[in-house]
Amino acid sequence: MLLNLLLLVIGLGILIVGAELLVRGASSIAKNLGVSPLVIGLTVVAFGTSAPEMIVNIMAALNGTADIALGNIIGSNIANILLVLGLSAMIYPIKVHNSTVHKEIPFSLLAIIVLFIFGNDILFEGVDINIISRGEGFVLISFFAIFLYYTFGISKEKSKEGQEDLATYKKSTSILFIIGGLLLLIGGGELLVREAVIIATQMGVSETLIGLTIVAIGTSFPELATAVVAALHHNDDIAVGGIVGSNIFNIFWILGLTSIISPLPFNARMDIDLWVAVLATVILFLTFFVGKKHELERRQGFLLFLLYLAYLYYLVQRG
Repeated sequence: MLLNLLLLVIGLGILIVGAELLVRGASSIAKNLGVSPLVIGLTVVAFGTSAPEMIVNIMAALNGTADIALGNIIGSNIANILLVLGLSAMIYPIKVHNSTVHKEIPFSLLAIIVLFIFGNDILFEGVDINIISRGEGFVLISFFAIFLYYTFGISKEKSKEGQEDLATYKKSTSILFIIGGLLLLIGGGELLVREAVIIATQMGVSETLIGLTIVAIGTSFPELATAVVAALHHNDDIAVGGIVGSNIFNIFWILGLTSIISPLPFNARMDIDLWVAVLATVILFLTFFVGKKHELERRQGFLLFLLYLAYLYYLVQRG
């Protein structure tokens, strides 16, 4: 057991280092192209910090552990809002663009609702099993393409504002960071999934709980690190854009790709967790209209953090 825990921690460490390299390399290239910080957050940073979830899910799908895959995505989306943005706002209040409040956050809410519909075939279609099919996976990918189209549209609004804190490297160095980061993500993701399943079996804990907690929080570490650093440097667009973009990537891109590789049986028990994700997203949306408009204040960040602790307590009690 101790060896498995050690290997799991090593896997998380490899994931974090890999994501850091990937984000640094990709952000450097994006900055040199003069892309706005919001677009960098919604695409480059979101993709880079979502890479651990993607690798973990692909490995989980190939290993036939659907609960790990789904728990990872749903739990990660909840952690991104309540834990990551909560802690980031506690460090420094976060201001966002009007488009983030009125377009990107509602789009991330749409992603959760679509997942709820696709995952509840028994409820909506009267069949015998809940499963996210390959066809539904292609629909999720189509939604992701729409999101990319929207993002490329706003990328025309180029701006240097807020980019001074993003590190710039030589092109060759940036490419090496990207390749090295991807390789570390693949290795760390495979190790994490394997050890998480072993620990769950040894402890008699459900794969759902492991996916929603250990794996979800572990794969959210890159988002946490990125958002905290962005908050410290007052790069609000990177912080919020990375989180909202990551949540959209997680469902439309990662779950779409995962279900195409292998259709995912959906545990109806996770409906409660989906509603928690919906509630977290709605609360995040509303906080930008309470107090200072379009700003996530310290007290609101503290509230999000407390809600996440309450959710973790519920998960442990649920088992």
